[in-house]
Amino acid sequence: MNTANIELLAPAGSYEGFEAALGAGADAVYVGGAVFGARAYAPNFTEEELLRAIDTAHLHNKKLYLTVNTLLKNRELQEQLYDYLAPFYEAGLDAAIVQDLGVLRFIRRNFPGLAIHASTQMTVTGPYGMKFLEEHGAARVVAARELSLRELAAMHQASPIEIEAFVHGALCYSFSGQCLMSSLLGGRSGNRGRCAQPCRLSYQVKENGGLFKAQESRSKSVRARINRPKDKQSELCPLSLKDICTIDLLPDIIEAGVTSLKIEGRMKQPGYTAGVTSVYRKYLDLLFSNGADAYRVEERDRQYLLDLFNRGGSCTGYYAMHNGPSMMAFTNEKKIGDTKSSIRKRKEKIHGNLILFCGSPAILEVSCSGVHGAASIGEVQRAQNRPMDEACIRRQMERLGNTDFAWEQLDIQMDDNIFIPVKMLNELRREALEQLARQMTGQWRRTLQPCIRYEPAAVTKKAVNQPCVDKKAVGQPHIDESPAGRPRIYVSCETAGQALALCGNPEIRGLYLPFDSMKACMEAGVQKNKELYLALPHITRGDAPEGYFRQAEEWLSRGMAGFLVRNLEAFGLLKDMGYAGLCVLDHSMYTWNDEAAAFWQEEGILRNTVPLELNEKELRHRDNRDSELLIYGYLPLMVSAQCVRKNLSRCDRKEGKMFLKDRYDKVFTSQCVCCPWKMKTTETPELCYNIIYNSIPYGLMREKRQVEALKIPSLRLAFTLESPSQAEQILKEFLEVYLHGQAPSDREFTKGHFKRGAE
Repeated sequence: MNTANIELLAPAGSYEGFEAALGAGADAVYVGGAVFGARAYAPNFTEEELLRAIDTAHLHNKKLYLTVNTLLKNRELQEQLYDYLAPFYEAGLDAAIVQDLGVLRFIRRNFPGLAIHASTQMTVTGPYGMKFLEEHGAARVVAARELSLRELAAMHQASPIEIEAFVHGALCYSFSGQCLMSSLLGGRSGNRGRCAQPCRLSYQVKENGGLFKAQESRSKSVRARINRPKDKQSELCPLSLKDICTIDLLPDIIEAGVTSLKIEGRMKQPGYTAGVTSVYRKYLDLLFSNGADAYRVEERDRQYLLDLFNRGGSCTGYYAMHNGPSMMAFTNEKKIGDTKSSIRKRKEKIHGNLILFCGSPAILEVSCSGVHGAASIGEVQRAQNRPMDEACIRRQMERLGNTDFAWEQLDIQMDDNIFIPVKMLNELRREALEQLARQMTGQWRRTLQPCIRYEPAAVTKKAVNQPCVDKKAVGQPHIDESPAGRPRIYVSCETAGQALALCGNPEIRGLYLPFDSMKACMEAGVQKNKELYLALPHITRGDAPEGYFRQAEEWLSRGMAGFLVRNLEAFGLLKDMGYAGLCVLDHSMYTWNDEAAAFWQEEGILRNTVPLELNEKELRHRDNRDSELLIYGYLPLMVSAQCVRKNLSRCDRKEGKMFLKDRYDKVFTSQCVCCPWKMKTTETPELCYNIIYNSIPYGLMREKRQVEALKIPSLRLAFTLESPSQAEQILKEFLEVYLHGQAPSDREFTKGHFKRGAE
């Protein structure tokens, strides 16, 4: 086990928290500034505090990372981002943690010396996504929290860039970056750092339309909560996870290839940061000195971590298990034990030589780890009355107060019978230490280049690998272009029944279909008249079932048009196969700004899907030429590795539904996706997930005029929970409005963010 480059990474929501992290033994600290951080409600750092923190970290040979891990709107990226990052870049900021690929593109162009860490908000779930980000200049990937040790090891083998993984703190119920629940229900977007944590609230749970039966619960702890009196049953929090604690797994996590061990908690108090960091520092040092075979954790330290903060206990996360009720708190009770952690300031040991001779300037030379600083001031005087003795001078010089230094040795050379004002000694000490600090931090300083602005006209698609098949040679279907002024209409379907009911409609241009639905449509010859795109899983993990892509290649040879891609892992995989130019990006592949759209244009994709969190006004300022707009569908609020059905009832590996009712009597469907690749392969368990859908569908049936003004060439209706007949009727009503100018029906829809936008 190579432990030489293992980093303990601690959070800080304030400057006090930063000092607590360093004092407790962190190798690096991640912080947020005034804007663009995924913890908008933390105290965060002012510009002055951030600049000070960068220098302080470097004084102690530690690192500071800045979170820029939200999605940015055009105006923010074009008018604010450069000026925001410029002073930190010049000061030597070690890395920016980034979610938005437009931000990644902007930083690479304007701040070439700044390392980029791909945030966990990018939902990186495997080696292909990791290699893709390596290609685009990322120095590190913060892995999705849901990954196992085996998956992390596969990523480590695939790419030389660093892997950062969470080892302690809160777990999100949803894959990070794939949650719109807080945003769509309350306007506070997790993608903007403003999550209101609706997953921590209580919900009533139903199965098959009836009340959930407590006696069917597999977990005694769950059964006990559900069997409370009726007035207490509403306290069940079926989406609330325990916090993660991996102190016992550190050797295994490092063996898997993780090089940065990340503690969550920028919203926590400095005492929490100090306490957790100190325990992990202790056991990392023991691991480094004694080896994995001798690694043991004392029970009192486990209890100490629990006492600092817990939600119904703790769990070891997803490293050794895919999901399950043992990971769930089922409550939102936050528990803190009767324990306190000490906060201490980190100090660097220095050597000094103070020279005081009559008639000469007072001189102080200081050094630290081979770096030197010096100052001289005034003139040492001969004492007229009471001379200053060495003990008095030493006491004054040793008062280093709140500085980052502590004397290891101070030599004093002086005449007898001298006098020097105390004020002069204080100034001498201050100037010498400032000079030493400048010398110690100077190596990290950078030179800033003028901002290179984004120019849409300069964007050209770069050469990409061509498909493995010649589409023209195999008779790609000839589909007439839509008449001028009429949008191209696409539909996505989750079931073969929906697909077969809609594919014969002459007014839709194409369909996005999972594998089983694609098989049915290809056998029916639908590809001769429609564009058909194979929809890959919402979350792509591990290898596809045997024969999946072999069949996809055969379908391409018979006229299938391409792929619908929902995550970086899927795109990286398809790019590796030579199919980047056949990809349509779903709305989960965020293109909030023109930089992000340009990033994907350079990859040669067919088109992107308009983000769900931008409002109409913001969309008018977005480059929509290569985009598709969703105009109907039950929007996915969360995609989770957890399973409501398994956690509260049973797992029979049969795709079904659970229903969650909130305190406003809104009912949300939790769809069990047991076979994400949709090949009906049950012999080998797949890495399943749940999708929690909104209670009512999103629809822009009455917004035709506003949609047309956006000049988006393609529109899509997404069918998920609807029966085939319902899908047919809804499609008919939208086509009548958008293609034939008829009046909209009186269906109830949510407009999502089309009017209000995300905060």
